[in-house]
Amino acid sequence: MGIDIDELAKRLETQVLEDARGVFSEMVIEYAYNPRNVGEISNADGVGKITGTCGDTVQIQIRVEDGRISESRFMTDGCGTSIACGSMLTEMIEDKTIEEALMISSDDLLRSLDGLPDEYVHCSVLAVNVLREAIADYRELRPDKQT
Repeated sequence: MGIDIDELAKRLETQVLEDARGVFSEMVIEYAYNPRNVGEISNADGVGKITGTCGDTVQIQIRVEDGRISESRFMTDGCGTSIACGSMLTEMIEDKTIEEALMISSDDLLRSLDGLPDEYVHCSVLAVNVLREAIADYRELRPDKQT
């Protein structure tokens, strides 16, 4: 009698999701398992990349057109919470001016994700700091695109 690997994998995935629901909001789970805006932008206008104290590295790239963030992408080698934070933040900054994007705080990101357990809040801080670095990079390297 052999083990059905597909059935075992399905049961394991179900258990992992059930365990996650005991800790994280449905919004965090959705953005961690179905991230948006993952990848890189060819010839990005601004790039930020930081490795946090937890060891997770997050990169955010932005494209700015007509004074607004027209596109953003993120990558991370981190946990599901870092994925959720990067994913949500890239959606939050879409079509925002640089000044509007700079006003987004870790608390704003946490509210958008319906909160995080205290031990994961640093992931939202990391994502926002990376965005600020990408904007600083844009301002330094692309003064021709500033309005």
